[in-house]
Amino acid sequence: MRALPDAVNQGEPSMLWNTRVEFRKGESYLLEAASGRGKSSLCSFLCGLRSDYTGRISFFDRDNEYSADDERAAVALRQRGIAMMFQEHRLFPELSAVDNVMLKSCLTGFADEGEVRGMLMRLGLGAHLDVPCGMMSFGQQQRVAFVRALCQPADFFLLDEPVSHIDEGNALVMAKMLTERVQSYGAGVIVTSIGYRLPYEYDHILRL
Repeated sequence: MRALPDAVNQGEPSMLWNTRVEFRKGESYLLEAASGRGKSSLCSFLCGLRSDYTGRISFFDRDNEYSADDERAAVALRQRGIAMMFQEHRLFPELSAVDNVMLKSCLTGFADEGEVRGMLMRLGLGAHLDVPCGMMSFGQQQRVAFVRALCQPADFFLLDEPVSHIDEGNALVMAKMLTERVQSYGAGVIVTSIGYRLPYEYDHILRL
């Protein structure tokens, strides 16, 4: 993939489809589109979860190039390269908020249970830490999914409509938590939106 057109910071969006685009580590991108324009599909393409597209998706580090179509490389990318927050959450409904996050954190070695509880409490979930996620509202589940996405090392945080059911106060807390994590890893950020944006400082705005 080639370089992103010099889209202005917080300015007029540049088109994405049918162009050559490069997402750079350390930079932030907002992908805006109406419902049904392919935001979630693009996220699945980038994570290597779907391959029903034309064109090529590649990942570069200092020494190597990896294809999103390479299943083994895609698994490794999801483990340590791309932290994904899915629009449909993909939580285990029978598990509590803490257990859903700890299930991932135990695999990544990112945080102990006390740290996970603290992250969830920052987002107003103190009274719901041990409640099965299937009994939570959509917005509460969204906050759990967000915390889970933060609980791994990553080169990119890929968040699919992360604040669609979140009030302004919690959205601001989410933006702050994301900023802290990004600064720790020097990571890039890719956020999708249908209009209600995560209040983050975006370097580039693209339209699907």
